[in-house]
Amino acid sequence: MLIAMIKDDHARLPVASEQVGDHPRPQLLRSDWTDLSGTWGFAHDDEDAGLRERWFERPSFDREIRVPYPPESPASGIGDTAHHRIVWYARTITGDDLETAGFSSGARLNLHFGAVDYRCRVWVDGNLAATHEGGHTPFSIDITDLLDESDAHTVVVRAEDDPHDVSQPRGKQDWREQPHVIWYHRTSGIWQPVWLEAVPAVSIDTLHWTADVHAASVRARVVLSAVPREPLEVAVRLRYRGEDLGEARTTVSRDEFEITVSLAALTNGQAYEELLWSPEHPRLIDATVAVGDDRVSSYLGLRTSHVARGRYLLNDRPYYVRSVLNQGYWPESHLAAPSADALRAEAQLIKDLGFNATRVHQKFEDPRFLYWADRLGLLVWGEAPASFRYSPTSVDRMVREWLEIVRRDYSHPSIVTWVPLNESWGIQHVATDARMEHYARSLVDLTKALDPTRPVVSNDGWEQVDTDIVAIHDYEWDPDVVRPRYLDRSAIDELIDGVGPAGRRLVLSGDVSQAPVMLTEFGGISFHVDATEDSWGYSAARSTDDFAERLGGLLSAVNDSRVLSGFCYTQLADTLQETNGLVGSDRTPKLPIEQLARIISGRAE
Repeated sequence: MLIAMIKDDHARLPVASEQVGDHPRPQLLRSDWTDLSGTWGFAHDDEDAGLRERWFERPSFDREIRVPYPPESPASGIGDTAHHRIVWYARTITGDDLETAGFSSGARLNLHFGAVDYRCRVWVDGNLAATHEGGHTPFSIDITDLLDESDAHTVVVRAEDDPHDVSQPRGKQDWREQPHVIWYHRTSGIWQPVWLEAVPAVSIDTLHWTADVHAASVRARVVLSAVPREPLEVAVRLRYRGEDLGEARTTVSRDEFEITVSLAALTNGQAYEELLWSPEHPRLIDATVAVGDDRVSSYLGLRTSHVARGRYLLNDRPYYVRSVLNQGYWPESHLAAPSADALRAEAQLIKDLGFNATRVHQKFEDPRFLYWADRLGLLVWGEAPASFRYSPTSVDRMVREWLEIVRRDYSHPSIVTWVPLNESWGIQHVATDARMEHYARSLVDLTKALDPTRPVVSNDGWEQVDTDIVAIHDYEWDPDVVRPRYLDRSAIDELIDGVGPAGRRLVLSGDVSQAPVMLTEFGGISFHVDATEDSWGYSAARSTDDFAERLGGLLSAVNDSRVLSGFCYTQLADTLQETNGLVGSDRTPKLPIEQLARIISGRAE
């Protein structure tokens, strides 16, 4: 009966693999939701008077802000980059908002936040609804019992982000008032979507997909919002391009369970390859999941990602990674994307430039970007924003955010590698301080405890501990120096056994004799016709021809390597004073895009 019901629901639910890209949680869709982006009331609270004066009860803020753009950004309508530790927001939820979210008698109403930097409190109609710490992670609040009898309800948010607290994960956000060197303007407060969604009393809270290609099956792990009062029927249906792939059903009495769907299409010899996900063939499988009265639409990809015999393997085959470092920063909106469509355009631009992968640097990227990476076919290295001071506090903060993101992004087929640490940021003395080494190792182990399906790079760049991939950063600009460094295994072994290009040991512990080696940061050629005094890169070009020659020389040297399993070029776009992008800050290519693609793919004439 339930299978028949979800077949009927399939026509009403959105098809997850074909969504327009604006849903904040693209792998868990229901029919109705309300986007709360737009105009909110806003106030700075430099004197920290808001709690004492109970602003959450009577918000009468005289300024307006466009959510979800951070107040430091021009897109927000505030555009104030000075240090403001505390900010407040207020918005009225109307009857129309509730109706659009599908709220009715007997339902529960969830208020979702994509990210609020760094810690926040949320009130509904003057009642404290939740507190949250972690500037890059989502959280949800069941606000049903806080709603009064009125037709309109007030949501108030107090966000606190201390610019001088370098123990909190901050990535590239500068602690100085003006950006310097490789750090940028801050992104405080609400900077990812806020939205409403009505759900049944017992609903699906978490949905993870694990594909076992070799066993011809897919496992769904489901976490419910509450323990069912009575057994609930569960049904899962998988489809590809309108054709059924498999179904499964069961009955559950717990709030966490797994259900496995066998895929008959994968048992027919080589036919399984016709369903595998890759950048060349980004095939997505649609899923409908029903638990009791709840119905959700999702999608997944069948693929494997692992390392063996000195190579990175995608779907059990050696795969050469051509990646670009992406800061995920826009001048008008900072870490927040200017629009949902800008995220699609970013993924498409990376593909058009000849890359098959991107490393989103020092940022947990918006899930809507990951959707487009899944749909368009773009490998992603998921990297954490770093803190800059080592302490028990920074360890606690980092671990909590990291594990939340691994859980959030677990099911995206595009994410093929995890990167919890970069260039020893926050573990500056890992080579000599045993505490920091234990911390780096524990992040690798914790990541694999939650997700054993992907490689983990422990500390991208150097001083790596138990890493699955030897990831090297090298900003040497002369191709004649770069080429012999990476030409063969003996040259690379000499680097690993000695001192790396940055003057630090590459590997501190762990057997890397069979680990693939990748050049995961190089290039950084500055070229900008409107360069200012603070414009910089790791080397500089004087003209378009000079830029093309320098870029082509470096890529040729790297592509000549007989041992590298891939590279990550620095960087995609100019970002404030860093003018070392392949494209400008407005995403305009610095050379014809076809020429850039030929150089990057190794087909330059």
